Amino acid sequence: MKLSRRELLKTLVGASAAIISSPDVLLPSPEGLAEAAETAVEAWKKSPCRFCGVGCGVLVGLQEGKVVAVKGDPEAPVNRGLLCIKGYSLPKILYGPDRYSVPLLRQGNKFVKISWSQALDIMASKFKETIQQHGPESVAVYFSGQTTIFEGYAINKLMKAGIGSNNVESNARLCMASAVTGFYSTFGMDEPMGCYDDFELTDTFFVWGSNFAEMHPILYSRMVERKHQDSNVKVVSLQTYLNRSTDEPADIVAIFKPHSDLAIANAMAHIIVKEGLANEAFIQQHVTFKKGLTGIGYGMEDNFEYGGASETSWKTYKPFADKGQPISFEEYKQFLETYTPEYAEKLSGVPADTIRQIARLLGDPKRKAVSCWTMGFNQHVRGTWINNLVYNLHLLTGKIAEPGNGPLSLTGQPSACGTTREVGVLSHTLPGGMSIANPEHRKKTAHIWNVPVEKISPRPGYHTMEMFRALDRGDIKVIWINTTNPFQTLPHVSRYRRGARKGGKRFVIVSDVYPSETARHADLILPSAMWVEKEGMFGNTERRTQHWFKMVDPPGEAKDDLWQIVELAKRLDLGHLFAYGEEPLQKALFEEYRKFGQGSGKDLAPYDVYAKVRGGLRWPVVEGKETRWRYREGFDPYVKKGEGIRFYGQPDGRAVVWARPYEPPAEQPDAKYPLWLTTGRVLEHWHTGTITRRVLELHRAVPFAAVWINPEDAGALGIKAGDSVRVQSRRGEIVTKAQLDGRNTVPKGVIFVPFFDENVLINLVTLDAYDPISKQPDFKKCAVRIEKA
Repeated sequence: MKLSRRELLKTLVGASAAIISSPDVLLPSPEGLAEAAETAVEAWKKSPCRFCGVGCGVLVGLQEGKVVAVKGDPEAPVNRGLLCIKGYSLPKILYGPDRYSVPLLRQGNKFVKISWSQALDIMASKFKETIQQHGPESVAVYFSGQTTIFEGYAINKLMKAGIGSNNVESNARLCMASAVTGFYSTFGMDEPMGCYDDFELTDTFFVWGSNFAEMHPILYSRMVERKHQDSNVKVVSLQTYLNRSTDEPADIVAIFKPHSDLAIANAMAHIIVKEGLANEAFIQQHVTFKKGLTGIGYGMEDNFEYGGASETSWKTYKPFADKGQPISFEEYKQFLETYTPEYAEKLSGVPADTIRQIARLLGDPKRKAVSCWTMGFNQHVRGTWINNLVYNLHLLTGKIAEPGNGPLSLTGQPSACGTTREVGVLSHTLPGGMSIANPEHRKKTAHIWNVPVEKISPRPGYHTMEMFRALDRGDIKVIWINTTNPFQTLPHVSRYRRGARKGGKRFVIVSDVYPSETARHADLILPSAMWVEKEGMFGNTERRTQHWFKMVDPPGEAKDDLWQIVELAKRLDLGHLFAYGEEPLQKALFEEYRKFGQGSGKDLAPYDVYAKVRGGLRWPVVEGKETRWRYREGFDPYVKKGEGIRFYGQPDGRAVVWARPYEPPAEQPDAKYPLWLTTGRVLEHWHTGTITRRVLELHRAVPFAAVWINPEDAGALGIKAGDSVRVQSRRGEIVTKAQLDGRNTVPKGVIFVPFFDENVLINLVTLDAYDPISKQPDFKKCAVRIEKA
């Protein structure tokens, strides 16, 4: 039965409000739930969802100082009243019985309660002593795409303008860094040119390496509705295994071997050029061609045996920017000659005729096309390249930066764009898309921050992978980890967990809400406020900035992270960085932050506008108007009348089509480790499960991370569904239960394990090789073996 979006909303009314009486009480039956919610709620207030980067709007129901209900905001343009199961569970994430409520200090193998004054004094003394003895590069902070814009901006300012260290990173390095370098190398600016409106305006969807149905279900529902409205709409799903995103409404499903997406994308370009489907006029006016470096190796540890490819040791690897060499369109065509559909079939396993079919769909001048992807592209040792290649397809056909046509990189966390990328909470960036290495950018930043320009170091700090390697080596001695769980999310994580506890010579501070793998390795734990227990702003996938006010108090003595940052600054004698007189701190911080983007194509509206508007606004916001499609006249205020299209991030106003070849992965199966392992998420759990596993319904739905095995592989190994099995790589092993069917079906030679379960810690197994351009690790493929446990 086909359901329209409206019918789906009606069907899900039972989940439209989640009533809380106890964390262990299941949701009431659907029939009376909405009515019960309305009678129980004293007030409804607006907020974005706390989970993924889609940016759904929710209405939060309050009663007697507690969040007792949520419902989708019908005025929110992203979700129009609908929420996914995690969104409906938002109230319960606040009230788990094991919430941290007081600061805790490690004493031996135990933690003891201390006061906030003691905790902040200890924290500040560790920072001061370490900086005095070893310099500012011996301390670091690691925040996340779940950090609010206020918090991200404040910690960036404290570290880069106050302490003088660029050791500022975010966990978005693990999920979005290759998207960033892909945008910059192609367009000269970060973030998508299109928006979600494209879902209702296109007629062809390409879903690349993304379990869209489970990871971004609200957007998936918009695609489903579009498909049901128009029988001409086609959905192409390109995946490494069958999942819910390969079910109906997918018209064409292409299951490819891990890492071979590079060959498929080039083969599609081959067909588009060979069969006259390229938009020659668009190319002549708006595109340049470049060839980048090849054979550049991988950011990889060098004391393990790897299978199948050359490698570059991180000890000798030096950062570089691949600026590329200009080539002609004819030279690009010559480059594509190798990538026939038959050649791509040998590498990928996707039939040559299927590759031709999907290339012709994308190239058809009578059709519009939207491409979507997430971690399947980004968590890739050639993640920058594969992002470039999907842009190539849209640039060659001219299907870009206009209603219904464009590439849309989807975001995993609620503010990976707004906080990490736009605020610049990375070791090499400054707010507003500026760079540490650029002297003019440092000069502008120093002026806005009112500090000497010499205070801002021109040397990039440690990126995430190198930051935790530096902690392991002892080059970093104090680290503050906030709003994230790296000792579960880092690849080859056993190494970094050991590094945190080496001989008491490191000091690890963790701000968190619940016990986690990272908190268990901390020296000092600071209890944090979460979501509507504080004021905040997030920025979503489509450049939409949203605001919410504090609604309820956090439990016990828990404090919001912005307060923690400012209190540390005061104890480091840097409180003047946050002295804004009588103006509210959040407003003052945001108004200062806005100065970075004004006039540069990243303009934001005033704080007071976001505080009032439901659903937020998409930047650039100029003269009170948001921008839906960038780079195109009539939509983007930075494209002048008569220019048509201008990719103004590049000096010549042209986007780059890159000649990027297929190169082998950092590790691949062999006789000793004959299977591919790939990892990912599930609908019911958020990343490492720290908050969603406290929700009884979500935990019961998926209580542990299974390993999905192909039935033929399982039969050959004597493994049946439910058997305990051991998954081993060159780095580590886990034990879990085998699953042969259900929501996923993996091809022969592939296994899949999600990463939400701290008891099935799959990142003990994964490989810590990373893209040398973006520095993002490749979680999506490594060689393993499996056996009965």
